[in-house]
Amino acid sequence: MKSITINGSKRESVGKKATKALRNAGQVPCVLYGGDQPVHFSAPELAFSKLVYTPNAHTVVIALENGETLNAVLQDIQFHPVTDRILHVDFYQLFDDKPVTMNIPVRLQGSSPGVRNGGRLLFRQRKLIIKALPSNLPDFFNVDISELNIGDLISVEGLKNEDFTIMHPDSQVVVQVKTARAAITVETDEDEDDIEGVEGAEGETPAEGDAPAEESQE
Repeated sequence: MKSITINGSKRESVGKKATKALRNAGQVPCVLYGGDQPVHFSAPELAFSKLVYTPNAHTVVIALENGETLNAVLQDIQFHPVTDRILHVDFYQLFDDKPVTMNIPVRLQGSSPGVRNGGRLLFRQRKLIIKALPSNLPDFFNVDISELNIGDLISVEGLKNEDFTIMHPDSQVVVQVKTARAAITVETDEDEDDIEGVEGAEGETPAEGDAPAEESQE
């Protein structure tokens, strides 16, 4: 999995006044959990743009000013309710021998024949929660929909892998193709038109003023 480096500085004070001063200076207060003790640090707000405002999943390398580097994943982020500015970020430290739980995005590949035939594609699960060692974390799930016809689906069971555990039921639907209501209506209308045409031909009555054909007499 790709990593993003965030350069930070350890925080000497974690009180409200110090936190407010950091935010006024364009810094975001952060805490790294998972180690022997929490690590409090701060980083420029702009440093989080590639981590937060993206659909992709990344691990993080926290590079502190004292030369220390720590591997982590984003655990939680708080935004200002009005301005959407980042107020606080929590990270969880990674260790090579300890599994970690993380959201992994799902990407669809191919073109569904069911959709081309009028079906409706339902993308039920755009992210999947998995548990794996850091070295086995995938960047994303590639889901091939090129063989999905109307009524077909792909569930979690079809995405299992020995490198990680998907933390969803096997029956959880990821993507499926269902019949579109519009397609049903169009087909029904066309069928009715065909039936009316046939009935009209069979039960056609002579126009007013036309006399019925006389039988020939020998």
